[in-house]
Amino acid sequence: MDMHRLLRLLSICILCGLIAACGSRKGGGYYKDDGPGDYTPADLDRVPDAVPKIEPLARGPNKPYTALGKSFTPDVSGQPYRVQGRASWYGRKFHGKPTSNGERYDMYAMTAAHPTLPIPSYVRVTRVSTGKTVVLRVNDRGPFLAGRVIDLSYVAAHKLGVIAPGSAEVIVERIMPDEIRTWRANAPTPAPAPAPAPAPPQTSVAMTSTSAQVNASAPGTFYLQAGAFSDPARAQSLASELTGKVPADLNAGVKIEQSAGSLYRVRIGPFASREAASQAGERLRDTSGLPTSLTTP
Repeated sequence: MDMHRLLRLLSICILCGLIAACGSRKGGGYYKDDGPGDYTPADLDRVPDAVPKIEPLARGPNKPYTALGKSFTPDVSGQPYRVQGRASWYGRKFHGKPTSNGERYDMYAMTAAHPTLPIPSYVRVTRVSTGKTVVLRVNDRGPFLAGRVIDLSYVAAHKLGVIAPGSAEVIVERIMPDEIRTWRANAPTPAPAPAPAPAPPQTSVAMTSTSAQVNASAPGTFYLQAGAFSDPARAQSLASELTGKVPADLNAGVKIEQSAGSLYRVRIGPFASREAASQAGERLRDTSGLPTSLTTP
């Protein structure tokens, strides 16, 4: 083969490689096997920030570990943390899978992954270019790419405008215990929720279908979402597991609802008000470690 043909063949191979590499990216920030879910809730902008609270540290994820050939030592010294760097995000590829502390990753909850911050802990993440800030609960490990300082959940990335670019320059600040105590002491006391009508606890798992958006302000239309799956068997498995974990006095059932986009959402409710749903979500997380996000039909 002459030199001219060899160079031409080499150029073709390089071009094909570049095309394949570009094709494995989507939206500038994630690989083809990750990304947004098949169905994205319409109310993501209304998902509230995480509410900081002082929690005991998990055992396993706060020990030294190795990832991608690099060693990491979680910082449990209680020292402040403030770092500027690139934030990335992760989505459906990990949705419903265990995080580093055993909780299920919910791409629609205000959480984050960090290589060394204590698990659990709370951070304030500010996008440098816009000044937009969110408060997140760290419950997972990652990212492990050079230059990345934090991995945001899908909804956190959405609220910071990081979905399309895939990453952005941010400032990450740990919210320290003294600030958390002040935070909670100054928090307004929520108005008591209206007592729900007496009803026997729902213990069966119901499968329903919904395609219409219900007015979020209507009483009794607030739910806690525990997971969303394209596979109905996985949704059924989670719903069956949760049925025995929901306290009877909440008068809330576990439901599987199929959206118009064929996504099976595992939800707990309904609750009479946003405050009642939020309080139930905190109670479930405290008693069973179950992370949920507030949704409406």
